[in-house]
Amino acid sequence: MAKASEIKNGNILRFNGELVQVEEFIHRTPGNLRAFYQARMRNVKSGKLVEYRFRTDEEVNIARVETSDYQYLYDDGNDLVIMDNATYEQFNVPKFLFGNSVKFLKEGVNVIVAFESGEPIMAKAPASAELEITYTEPAVKGDTSTNALKAATVETGAEIKVPLFINLGDKVKVDTATGAYVERVKS
Repeated sequence: MAKASEIKNGNILRFNGELVQVEEFIHRTPGNLRAFYQARMRNVKSGKLVEYRFRTDEEVNIARVETSDYQYLYDDGNDLVIMDNATYEQFNVPKFLFGNSVKFLKEGVNVIVAFESGEPIMAKAPASAELEITYTEPAVKGDTSTNALKAATVETGAEIKVPLFINLGDKVKVDTATGAYVERVKS
């Protein structure tokens, strides 16, 4: 157990039986009242925001979290199988930890996963992915206007919107957080 004064931004705490990540931690000394710490924390699993005032001598449980790079191997139902690059040990990580970016994960890509007590609690995909277009309608000549987009399917099966000049077999860079087209990749 640690004192509230030892908490730093980014720490993960076990708070009311849940894991929360500290986003903002401020020491307050209001006039003639006792000093306290104002914390804004986000629940790791649900993403819900929690605000709490800690007394300066209050005991807190700072979780021991290990974050490392892993290689995504394959999809296994509701989980993704990843491998530790150093020990070659494999783990199953629930897909929901990756959020929407799971649609753009290609086998062999490196991901970041955080474990607490052997259980995966957070996962992060790369910021962008280079994917090949597997299906798109051909652009019709004269059917151009500024910023016109069409639907396309990438090799992972996800659908994105791309400019009219993108053709079948082209490689494109996709923002994994939003699913937005970034640019065409030069071969």
